[in-house]
Amino acid sequence: MSSKDWKAPFQYEKVPIDSVNAEKKKRAKNMGATLKRIWDYSSKQKGMLLLVIFMVLLSSGFGLLGPYLIGYSIDHYIVPQETDGLGRLLIGLIFVYLFYSLAIFLQNYWMIGIAQNTVYDLRKDLFQQFHRLPISYFDKRQHGELMSRLTNDIDNVNNTLNQSVIQIFSSVLTLVGTVVVMLILSPILTAVTMIIVPLMFFSMKWITSRTGPLYKLQQKNLGEVNGYVEEIVSGQHVVKTYSQEQKVIDAFEERNDELKKTGFWALMISGLIPKIMNMLNFLSFGLIALVGGLLAIYSNQELVTVGIIVIFTEYARQFTRPLNELSNQFNILLSAIAGAERVFHVMDEEKEERDEKNAIEINSTNGHLVFDEVTFAYEEETIIDNLSFEAKPGETVAFVGHTGAGKTTIINLISRFYNYDSGKITLDGIDLKDITRNSLRKHMAFVLQDAFLFHSTIRENIRYGKLDATDEEVIQAAKDANAHDFIMKLHDGYDTILDQTGSGISQGQKQLLTIARALIANPSILILDEATSNIDTITELKIQDALKRLMKGRTSFVIAHRLNTVQEADTIIMLEHGRIIEKGNHEALLKQKGAYYELHQSQLLEQAN
Repeated sequence: MSSKDWKAPFQYEKVPIDSVNAEKKKRAKNMGATLKRIWDYSSKQKGMLLLVIFMVLLSSGFGLLGPYLIGYSIDHYIVPQETDGLGRLLIGLIFVYLFYSLAIFLQNYWMIGIAQNTVYDLRKDLFQQFHRLPISYFDKRQHGELMSRLTNDIDNVNNTLNQSVIQIFSSVLTLVGTVVVMLILSPILTAVTMIIVPLMFFSMKWITSRTGPLYKLQQKNLGEVNGYVEEIVSGQHVVKTYSQEQKVIDAFEERNDELKKTGFWALMISGLIPKIMNMLNFLSFGLIALVGGLLAIYSNQELVTVGIIVIFTEYARQFTRPLNELSNQFNILLSAIAGAERVFHVMDEEKEERDEKNAIEINSTNGHLVFDEVTFAYEEETIIDNLSFEAKPGETVAFVGHTGAGKTTIINLISRFYNYDSGKITLDGIDLKDITRNSLRKHMAFVLQDAFLFHSTIRENIRYGKLDATDEEVIQAAKDANAHDFIMKLHDGYDTILDQTGSGISQGQKQLLTIARALIANPSILILDEATSNIDTITELKIQDALKRLMKGRTSFVIAHRLNTVQEADTIIMLEHGRIIEKGNHEALLKQKGAYYELHQSQLLEQAN
């Protein structure tokens, strides 16, 4: 190993330590509340917890009884060379350690069950919370970082419940019991044993004050690494298209380096604990042997006997071992609290707004939708400004305009992913806020630019639009979407398993499957977000034909970037900065020779070139 490699770890100090101070303040505020919430989850299994506590009491008692019997046998049988009754005592000692082992096994066995049930509930609640959060929450965060909360952070809690809870409780009981028995046997040797306590206390305080914030920072950095990896793996085509491999490698190395630094210091500092504890343990043994031997010699074993010295050497180990375990488990506990805080932080996020108190369920709709002077601001920036238009039943309304004009926001308002600030949006004369979100969205279907497919069969991906659809309905929907022919050419047909990216089929074929999914849902309102972008001409014709079949008799809202896809729309709305600047059908807007006409001419020129 080169000198450069050897020195590298010790150059880590500045980055994590600077960040630790801020993390330390957060920990001080949240630790108690976080522990209480973890306890609330675990205490759902009170019966099992009581059994575990009882087993811990038994194991601690047997652990104290064993060394005492050994010392007793030395003073009453071995030193006086008395053998009568020694056999019974040895048999009793064997049973003590057998019951001790059984109690240890049972407490661990039952605690594993408690831990698994607790983590099951925690993971279930977190996953449910993901589905209660508004779309805006996911828009602002890396998906991989959120996934890290569900995996790494909860696994940290799981490991702690499996290992630390019993160890901490057992260590406290053993510590208290040991001190009591030691005081009864010899106050002088007890005082000698206690000499190491201040040294141990200040050492552990110094260590844990640094490892807690470091573990929290480590979890944060791990989440960022996971989020970045998920983002780059999902965007591999873009990375390679623009030859940015080295850039993303460098960016990953930067994040990975931060994780390495915090991980190094967290483990390095926490690794000091067993070294310090061993040193103090040997110091305690030496002091007990020295002082105990002197007392035994000069008091003629009146103050201290050989058996008591043997008991104390064992109890000294039992005294320092719980302290050692408490220190180690406290570090593990800090790591779990760091993960749990991140989990509870998501759980405490504001959920998607509840439906109004008197909101109604709608069983059917004509699809008559009206925007009446609607205004919407996102993070204090006005996106939609005093917008009014009408979509009559069965009509197609298309939105065109440059990026940032507000097209997608209108769709989000119609589907109530966002709530408008002022004005009114009505469906069949009913304010959208007076309709439950669930029943509103049941009458909608979406065909988006990026076709999303689940890791399942083609059959189940289509059936997702109507979970109780029969196989015949699935096949009919695929035929109406012009997808049946290519599906039948696949090796497993409708049972072909796809992943989220739909590998093995083309972008156009994925879009046909999403159209089939929308068709089987039989919606009253249809939302299309540039469904034919990046598609070859032949497939585009198939998609256009399928979309016409899908849109027939339904109120449809279309976001368009290429104007040739919206020429047949009943109403085309030209947007700019959240306002309508032009509105009409294709022919009428061309005659106006305004913004729509200029956009149309520029696209014709691009196609000609």
